[in-house]
Amino acid sequence: MQKRWTVKAYQPNQEHLLQSSLRIHPLLCRLLVQRNVHTYEAARQFFRPTLADLHDPWLMKDMDKAIARIELAFFRHEKILVYGDYDVDGTTAVATVFDFLRQLYNDIEYYIPHRYREGYGVSPQGISYAKENDFSLVIALDCGIKSIDLISDAKAAGIDFIICDHHLPDAILPPAVAILNPKQYDCPYPYKELSGCGIGYKLISAIALKRGLPESAPNKYLDLVATSIAADIVPMTGENRVLAFHGLKKVNEDPLPGIKALMQLNQQKEPLTISNLVFVIAPRVNAAGRMDDARKAVNLFIENDPEKANAIAAILHADNFDRKEIDSTITQEAVALIQNDLSLANKKSTVLYQSHWHKGVVGIVASRLIDKFYYRPTVILTQSNDMVAGSARSVSGFNVYEAIHQCKDLLENYGGHFYAAGMTLRPENVKAFQEKFEEVVARTITADMLVPEIVIDTELMFSDITPAFYNILKQFEPLGPENLRPVFLARHLRDTGFSKLVKDEHIKFSVRQGNTGPTFNGIGFYMAEKFHLVNSKKPFDMAFTLDENEWNGQTSLQLKVIDIR
Repeated sequence: MQKRWTVKAYQPNQEHLLQSSLRIHPLLCRLLVQRNVHTYEAARQFFRPTLADLHDPWLMKDMDKAIARIELAFFRHEKILVYGDYDVDGTTAVATVFDFLRQLYNDIEYYIPHRYREGYGVSPQGISYAKENDFSLVIALDCGIKSIDLISDAKAAGIDFIICDHHLPDAILPPAVAILNPKQYDCPYPYKELSGCGIGYKLISAIALKRGLPESAPNKYLDLVATSIAADIVPMTGENRVLAFHGLKKVNEDPLPGIKALMQLNQQKEPLTISNLVFVIAPRVNAAGRMDDARKAVNLFIENDPEKANAIAAILHADNFDRKEIDSTITQEAVALIQNDLSLANKKSTVLYQSHWHKGVVGIVASRLIDKFYYRPTVILTQSNDMVAGSARSVSGFNVYEAIHQCKDLLENYGGHFYAAGMTLRPENVKAFQEKFEEVVARTITADMLVPEIVIDTELMFSDITPAFYNILKQFEPLGPENLRPVFLARHLRDTGFSKLVKDEHIKFSVRQGNTGPTFNGIGFYMAEKFHLVNSKKPFDMAFTLDENEWNGQTSLQLKVIDIR
């Protein structure tokens, strides 16, 4: 798959000003300016974030109303239901708020909607459960901001809602007693990009302050907050960066028993990073909802007995193994469908439907098709009871939600974001949807959107790659959106003669820049088709990130190669 390389713009004046105060390598100042770090104080907060940098939770609109309603429920001995979505953000948020509140109050339960029987967010079944079991207060986490009709029904039945959500509100809001969402147009809270669990953390922080509890009381849950930030792909800026930094510290020094159990199952020895949370912890948590019941994830997070936590973690681990087997099989079937139908191979979009595919992994399969095989907006559909349900994923710069919105006359329901969306439709409309979606994409997508983009932070000379440079680069962690791992460009490299193919798929690089500069080793996964550029004896350019390699007790810097040309 050919890729286009885009080098970010530089701001030399800003870089020079920052370098004069920090006295570090100019290229590190370039990376900081690109991340909106312009001053010594901003750099201090970036490299040494403290919990004191967090904003006062009482600044959030309706926080006073939320706390007053919870306190009233305590006073009246009302039944409280903590309600949240089945994904990582939802389950971590529910575990955080439920576990904190149950230490203060007994008459409290939690509810996670079933992915297949109820779907995303506040559900009619959830409202029925609250009515039938005499709950008069529901705290909805990571959902609820769009559930106007259902929350109106609940209000009519005498059930109050506190909504803690981070999704973009519509002009009309549900009739909740309090809505905690910094994205409300009139919310004065300074940071707008918290995860759902992050808002739950703010809620318990306010309760702790109100009740005169130790300031550190909510910090027991920082590893859950960091997991939600990693999995929900929110910006790694401001408060998210502070919470992720200290959440990782807790993960590595004093994790909750459930997090520790998942780490041990994966035989994780070195300190965990955000990347480990994304690729080790999050898939196992998500697998609970994808393959069965997400309540298992909450049970894991609130379990204090290490043996019981280990047992639940083993079930999630097995669910994730099953999920991987299923999504691998479906991906192979999807690729075969495209390869065996020339009309599909030449389209600007991919829309595939098979009734037997597992609903829990269609989004993963859509992402995998884009990443590995066909870089274009993709929808994977499957049978769900008497309807067809599916997930859409997009490519850089293309609004897949808007494209699906233009097909709304063929859909029963839909929702989502710029890069990901879900929908349901009747089986008889599948073919028409395939044709309409392709027509919309073909009309609106540009040619360069169909070519994967590598965004490069800066050009870097091999002579600048030193242990001192890398030691500061490591402190850019935690990494995430708006603070991604820096990608470098090195020009005019030559093979030293020792580069080779590994397992006929990967390239093990040994390269030099110029005749006298340092030699670096690197690894390029699944790049075998470009090996002819390496051993052609001609110079080539390389896009890469920097990494450490440990071998026989020796640690050295290596290049993690993304592309060459």
